[in-house]
Amino acid sequence: MPMIDVYCTSGTFADPHALAQQLAAAVMKWEKVPSLPLFRKNTAAFVHEMPKGTIANVDGESDYVRVQVLTPTGVLDREKQLGVVRELTDIVARAAGNDALLHRTWVLLYESPDGGWGLDGHASTGTDIAQAARQQIAAMGRPGPASP
Repeated sequence: MPMIDVYCTSGTFADPHALAQQLAAAVMKWEKVPSLPLFRKNTAAFVHEMPKGTIANVDGESDYVRVQVLTPTGVLDREKQLGVVRELTDIVARAAGNDALLHRTWVLLYESPDGGWGLDGHASTGTDIAQAARQQIAAMGRPGPASP
């Protein structure tokens, strides 16, 4: 259930909402979690558009994008890290229509400590999240009420 934050200069993306949705779907895919409401409703991306002139490297260049991905501890092994960084970079460059962003997108991966993932007002552990997922799977597997 990652949280994704994208920082960019205003106007970098024609459709920030579509970008956010694509990034969220990609990270969920790399996490390899089931397509449950628990994960679909709690995997989100936030696009932070900053005014021109607020991003710069040492040389004053400002056509960069920073993508920060926060996941629960241990969710992304090395293969998943490599895959998610490559795919998010590709999505960003494609969404901006700017191949230069293939070399100017920073993807930073962070992990929330166990118990540091707040959901429904509860500081959830990995075990809590796994139990909630098992409950949703079980509920989905049960037949609904009988029709009259």
